[in-house]
Amino acid sequence: MDKNNKNYILFIALSAALGGLLFGYDTAVISGAIGNLTEYFHLTPVETGWAISSALVGCLIGAFFSDYLSNRLGRRATMLITAILFILNSIGTALPNSFTMFVLFRIVGGIGVGIASMVVPMYIAEIAPPKRRGALVGNYQLAIVIGIVVVYFVNYFIALQGDAHWNLNIGWRWMFGSEIIPSILFLIFIFLIPESPRWLFQKGETAKAITVLEKLNAPEDAVLVQTEIESSLHQEDKNQWKHLVNPIVKKALFVGIGLSILQQLTGINAILYYAPEIFKSLGSSTDVSLLETSILGVVNLIFTLLAIKWVDKMGRKPLLYIGSIGMTIALAAVGLFIYYDAVGNWVLPFLLLFMASFSISWGPIVWVLLSEIFPNKIRSLALAISVFIQWVANFVVTQVFPSLIENQWLKDNFNGAFPFYLFSVICLFSLFFVWKKVPETKNKSLEQMDALWK
Repeated sequence: MDKNNKNYILFIALSAALGGLLFGYDTAVISGAIGNLTEYFHLTPVETGWAISSALVGCLIGAFFSDYLSNRLGRRATMLITAILFILNSIGTALPNSFTMFVLFRIVGGIGVGIASMVVPMYIAEIAPPKRRGALVGNYQLAIVIGIVVVYFVNYFIALQGDAHWNLNIGWRWMFGSEIIPSILFLIFIFLIPESPRWLFQKGETAKAITVLEKLNAPEDAVLVQTEIESSLHQEDKNQWKHLVNPIVKKALFVGIGLSILQQLTGINAILYYAPEIFKSLGSSTDVSLLETSILGVVNLIFTLLAIKWVDKMGRKPLLYIGSIGMTIALAAVGLFIYYDAVGNWVLPFLLLFMASFSISWGPIVWVLLSEIFPNKIRSLALAISVFIQWVANFVVTQVFPSLIENQWLKDNFNGAFPFYLFSVICLFSLFFVWKKVPETKNKSLEQMDALWK
């Protein structure tokens, strides 16, 4: 492959990965706005949870229909739809005159996130040459983290533009409205990239598919890739549901669903969404709390990069062990400091330890395992089921967390520390789950997964 091919493929992958950046951006933008939003609309703890988790309802809807849309309309057209949904979301959440309107547009944005979470990595995998597929798909995971980091700093700098009154009435609107910039960029770049050659072959548009392949590969490689795609399409089982009764498949699906649920029950999204409010409740001012949240985002990015670097050298399970132990210790420590009113300067370092532990393990490694552990004949369906349940678990945690914080009985008996104790216990359980149930997939081909479960 010559340099022009490599640069073109990288351009396509990075253009599509903007969908991942928007995934992260849209997920985390609420963290800097939720305090002022709650006060502006006079929200109860349940409504505060709904302000955040309503987007996850959209994610469930988007994930549910993404397979149908991408197969019916094509990967590129489906990504265009997500870009339009992101644009509508950024406008609608910046200009609401009622909480109901805000929630409706949060759901619209969530639909875009749900579709993107399935379609973008699939598209990148389909255009990538086999030898570069892992690294190129990895750009999508990195883009999500970069989106989170970018919006943390955007929120911080927007908050600095005015006083508390300005932030209450205007600042949070600018935070949501800022998403329109990457959304428009995503829309523009989608027009500059080709349709997936695999989808074109699937629809019988062979001439167009070959043209795309020749742009992506050396001439001799293009022929090989064409043969592989046509062969795989011929062998694909149209009815994957019938395999769910297979004991091997059930065992793999149990682990996939377990990993998806535990990834959310570590408390990561509760901390990502509510970090500024957690810091403010511990004594930080609004701007300082946003800066502390931004530091969490930087740590997230650094340790995600380390995970990508080490996953093939160390293996999947060792990194998960390290992460589970680090998260358990960090959250237990935060809980103890809060319980004994000894927060001081100690909470931030332990939340950073939690973020580092998650980012080097349960963040990226779960996605690696979900893409690997399922037998070929069931992989796409099992992955879709696992990801759908992951969004359900995310919704439950996000909806329940404010009530755990505000519950008077828990306040009286645990002094605000209960959620951190609970997440710490779950992180400890995740260690035993990995030890007992999760196989090591390092250096194993996808074709070896059936034997692995036997």
